[in-house]
Amino acid sequence: MKKILIAACLSTLFTTLPALAEVVVVVNPKAAESALTKDQVAQFFLGKSTSMTPIDQPDSAAVRAEFYKKVADKDAAQAKALWSKLVFTGKATMPKEVADHAAVKAAVAANPKAIGYIDKSAVDASVKVVLTP
Repeated sequence: MKKILIAACLSTLFTTLPALAEVVVVVNPKAAESALTKDQVAQFFLGKSTSMTPIDQPDSAAVRAEFYKKVADKDAAQAKALWSKLVFTGKATMPKEVADHAAVKAAVAANPKAIGYIDKSAVDASVKVVLTP
């Protein structure tokens, strides 16, 4: 009976843990960039550089939290606080937020200066991977 209870508890634990996807940073296939560093990508997504247009996923998306942690070493609340300060002081405009991986790919494919992040499994010919953090 104890073995069954332990197995049930472990099963519940592992099914409630979020699955970590492999996030990749993508740009338009026609973009000159073929590879970027984490620091370069972080600059775009933290408002420190405007040479590329960042495309963000929704606050609720697990891939967003994973991206900011891996690339900018910030959790979602820290990134949001930073952007709030930049917007309030007029120093930057928040990244465009789209609904999901498909919307990121569409936005990046439509703009040679756009940069976004998606799950590796969503990559296709409409985007070019420049970083796998």
